[in-house]
Amino acid sequence: MHQDFLPPGIVILTGAGISKESGIDTFRDKDGLWTRVDLEEVATIEAWHRDKKKVLDFYNHTRRGLRAAHIVPNAAHLALARLERDYEGEVVVVTQNIDPLHEQAGSRTVLHMHGRDGEVRCMGCGHVFASEADLSPQSKCPNCQAVGELRPNIVWFGEMPQHMDEIYAAIDRCVDLVQIGTSGEVYPAAGFVLQARRRARAHTVELNLEPTGNQPLFHEHIYGPATQTVPAYVERVLAGRWKS
Repeated sequence: MHQDFLPPGIVILTGAGISKESGIDTFRDKDGLWTRVDLEEVATIEAWHRDKKKVLDFYNHTRRGLRAAHIVPNAAHLALARLERDYEGEVVVVTQNIDPLHEQAGSRTVLHMHGRDGEVRCMGCGHVFASEADLSPQSKCPNCQAVGELRPNIVWFGEMPQHMDEIYAAIDRCVDLVQIGTSGEVYPAAGFVLQARRRARAHTVELNLEPTGNQPLFHEHIYGPATQTVPAYVERVLAGRWKS
């Protein structure tokens, strides 16, 4: 199909709810990670400068736990990968999750707002590279050789989310913005639905376990487990039935 006649794009915003059904605990639930640790001690740049070993040990331990659990993509991840594969227009997955489940399911265009597990960044030279090795204050950057400047490529509290220019551009050209498994109430993600409606005149859809505070901003609401609602919605889109 000629580029000028491609169907308009779809932007998918995913949050912790889509991965919870794969066995990854959400951070903010009553039993979530942030109820068990002090985020000021392990998830800020100030904490890293104050005690690099403590911060890095926390992420090493958390990462090893995830690997040991053998977590795999669920039906919702697989459905979104199918949407990108079979839909003739652009599909961009914007995720607030650091896990690689979208990529493991087969999605190719994935923008990780909060960074990605399995990646390391050098604070000295900015080099980002894939690595499953534990980090320590003695770790050396393979690019600039600096020692003690490596950290997980994860956005900590108070830091700017990643890929924002690409995300805003994708929203500006979309016809459908779908929010899955997230409250969408924390900025900048909270502003995506308004941008989609005002600038792109997009149809907006909320797929969640229950209504969120942003419910009035969506044209359509679908409630239930992501493993049930997402595959059904993808079937609808691929059949050409955009709106309920």
